[in-house]
Amino acid sequence: MGKRKIFIVIPAYNEAKVIDKVISDIRKEGFKNIVVVDDGSNDDTKKVASKAKAKVLSHFINRGKGAAVKTGLEYAKLEKADIVVTIDGDGQHNPKDIKRMIKKIDEGCDIVLGSRFLNKKNKMPLFNRLANHLANIIVFLTYNLWVSDSQSGFRAYTRRALEKIDTRLDRYEFDSEVIREIAKHKIKFCETPIDVFYTQYSISKTQKQSLKNGIKTLIKIIIS
Repeated sequence: MGKRKIFIVIPAYNEAKVIDKVISDIRKEGFKNIVVVDDGSNDDTKKVASKAKAKVLSHFINRGKGAAVKTGLEYAKLEKADIVVTIDGDGQHNPKDIKRMIKKIDEGCDIVLGSRFLNKKNKMPLFNRLANHLANIIVFLTYNLWVSDSQSGFRAYTRRALEKIDTRLDRYEFDSEVIREIAKHKIKFCETPIDVFYTQYSISKTQKQSLKNGIKTLIKIIIS
């Protein structure tokens, strides 16, 4: 990866069971600047992440995934990061895909969106597939920009892109707000296929699977 400062930001809420492995797998890929943002967890996420020697930032209360990502991005900017990659803390993503994202940045993209739908090997549960397709349509109709996986949290940003992005919402709407900012500022972006691992643990994460939360997210996208 050369001499560039690359930071990996992991938003985490009650991920004590898996966060150690997530950090370890990222470190195995050669990345040392790993930032875990503990979003008001009521388990040992912070303790486990600290023991795994990640930089841990904490919210005293649960503010939402978007808020956690923004905290991590702001920290990385203060640390003069050249590239920042955001990856979920539940173990769904494959850290081996990080280098593919950085290669896309080397090819001229300022934001790289990881797409579960561009990887035909992924077997997404039907509910998730339908919900994500609906979100893609809403995002397109709202921002006039089509992307194949508007709700993916696995992304890479250059420092130049981060200086332009201005988001306001704190929960899962954040991912869609980034699409708005890409369209608004005409930021050069690209998509790349990513692996996704649906385990019993990740599927059980109710804050991600709730239909009620999904509807709330779509409404906020439309009115934001």
